Amino acid sequence: MPHVVTFGEIMLRLTPPGCLRFGQAPHFEITFGGAEANVAVLIAQLGGSAEFVTRLPNNEIAQRAIDELRGLGVGVQKIVRGGDRIGVYFLEHGASQRSGKVVYDRAHSAIAEASPDAFSWADIFHGASWFHWSGITPALSAAAVEATRRAVATAKDAGLRISFDVNYRAKLWRDPRQAGEVLAPLMKGVEVCVTSMEEARAVFGIESSGDVVQREVEVAGALCAKFGFKTVALTQRQGATADTTSWGATLFCEGRAHVSTRHEITNVDRVGAGDSFTGALIFAMQRGDAPQKAVDFAVAASTLKHTIPGDYGRVTLAEVEALAAGAGGGRVQR
Repeated sequence: MPHVVTFGEIMLRLTPPGCLRFGQAPHFEITFGGAEANVAVLIAQLGGSAEFVTRLPNNEIAQRAIDELRGLGVGVQKIVRGGDRIGVYFLEHGASQRSGKVVYDRAHSAIAEASPDAFSWADIFHGASWFHWSGITPALSAAAVEATRRAVATAKDAGLRISFDVNYRAKLWRDPRQAGEVLAPLMKGVEVCVTSMEEARAVFGIESSGDVVQREVEVAGALCAKFGFKTVALTQRQGATADTTSWGATLFCEGRAHVSTRHEITNVDRVGAGDSFTGALIFAMQRGDAPQKAVDFAVAASTLKHTIPGDYGRVTLAEVEALAAGAGGGRVQR
């Protein structure tokens, strides 16, 4: 399987047990995660080759994050060491009509304060065939914007396929318009875009009308025309409560729309589910899956991630293939 490089921030995640609120927590459960690290983990878990690039301080907490990635099959040799702190985020799980909450403590993290010169992209991309990034990384600092710009430009010049997940985070930007202004110049060379109709409207100002299918076709076509994307994946989440989700996606490739099987999910932990979708889509496209098979595979991987605590999609290729083929139901395998 060709080599994938992802670039972004990995954070320490602190979560109250169960569905306790922050004000009730007697302690916090420790895990790690971050959009681009989550993508790399999913690819590695499926049997692909993935390298995660970031900057982390020289301390035991950051080392634990690195060791965990290595244990999950992700390459960590290109991680730059330096800075004073690893970013932190606190997650409060929602329940029923109560939404989940995230509190960030990531200002002045090692990657946010990294000089763009810290990353030797030509060396990092040696032997790679795919580069993935998301809109979260440029939201961290002006230096992170420049580091991302250099990464995309070098990947394009080296002939890598480039994918991008909008991943709009309201708490990291002043407003969606700012996000669009920063992200738009970074699109040169991006081949695959993962987003939603809501993000496309808010961040890039792309409006649509008509029924759902017509709107998706219009949004995907507008994104391709505006930025030169070859493939657009629009994820679709519906749910009346924090406990349940209806999940699917539509993949637009070569002017055709491929609508996935839709899954009705009882959530265990939805954080990282979109990243699992993206990682599985990259994996499927790299192995040459037809578009319909690729989107069904990616949605199946993401569906399984909803059932797994933590950011990472700890799934196997056989599990994803089985669900994508219709072998669901949650029965005990004996």
